[in-house]
Amino acid sequence: MPLPKSSKLESKKAPLKSKLARTRTASSAKGLLIAEQVALSWDTPGLLAGVDEAGRGPLAGPVFAAAVILDDLKPIKGLADSKVLTAKRREKLYDEILAKALCCSVAQASTDEVDTLNILQATMLAMQRAVQGLRLKPAKVLVDGNRIPKLDVLAEAIVKGDSKVQAISAASILAKVSRDRWCADLHVAYPEYGFDQHKGYGTAQHMAALNEYGPCPEHRKSFAPVTAVLHLKAHAKVRSKT
Repeated sequence: MPLPKSSKLESKKAPLKSKLARTRTASSAKGLLIAEQVALSWDTPGLLAGVDEAGRGPLAGPVFAAAVILDDLKPIKGLADSKVLTAKRREKLYDEILAKALCCSVAQASTDEVDTLNILQATMLAMQRAVQGLRLKPAKVLVDGNRIPKLDVLAEAIVKGDSKVQAISAASILAKVSRDRWCADLHVAYPEYGFDQHKGYGTAQHMAALNEYGPCPEHRKSFAPVTAVLHLKAHAKVRSKT
């Protein structure tokens, strides 16, 4: 007995419905997979720390680093790369950062460590110490520059991060002010070098003092201008004995 026209139509539709159902199932699975991949690629939620250093270029003293976790509920106006701020503005922001941030940490790698390890590795060590010194552990650390210190948390390097990320800007200010204050103290011990003015950088004033008095204990002996003066002083001493 032949099927009614409507039954024939339904029988033709059945494979089509089955195919559509399989397609929808595959699409759903694919969509779920994509959603899972996107979710996995997101940053870990939690506290974000910014890290920066101060004092890589000077001829004397430790390299400083700071780590800062800002409080979103206590915004700080005017955060920027410390190098574009006046000393007075940096000092004011320094106090505000300490008062408003969730937590901060300032660390350093000594002059001896700079000479022993080299300036890059000493900088990484100072940054590592700064992060480890935070009272709260961040979920992720954003580091100014193109290198990341050894850390036990997720980290990302951001070139010119001190002008792009507020937490890094805050860290740059803390590191800079801390090192400038250290230089002011060094000036009290060795006023002939003028550390309160040049902060250890190789200015004409600093080089003149270095050539006249020789290096002080805080000069980085592995840095070429200091090494050159040491060699000249050593040769002069040898000649004076002959």
